[in-house]
Amino acid sequence: MKKIEAVIKPFKLDEVKDALHEVGLQGITVVEAKGFGRQKGHTELYRGAEYVVDFLPKVKIEVVCEDAVVERAVEAIIGAARTGRIGDGKIFISSVEEVIRIRTGERGEDAV
Repeated sequence: MKKIEAVIKPFKLDEVKDALHEVGLQGITVVEAKGFGRQKGHTELYRGAEYVVDFLPKVKIEVVCEDAVVERAVEAIIGAARTGRIGDGKIFISSVEEVIRIRTGERGEDAV
């Protein structure tokens, strides 16, 4: 099993969620986040004063899936989240040793 973590622009969340659903993934976790990469934030003007916005709003999506579905899920995220502009985000994939469903005690792929 693999855990896919994707950091994307907030307005792309619904598109990514729908794309993952089409791949067959049902459960996702979404966390509101702030951060920056190469774009290093930006400056804004408020009531005549300029200030720096260091951390930009992002959304972090977490999905755990079977190894066979990983590539399709990644392609779905890329297709739905890409705008072609800086700050589109990143995808991280890591191995998951065990999953346990708390309610039933199911383990492994049955728990996903």
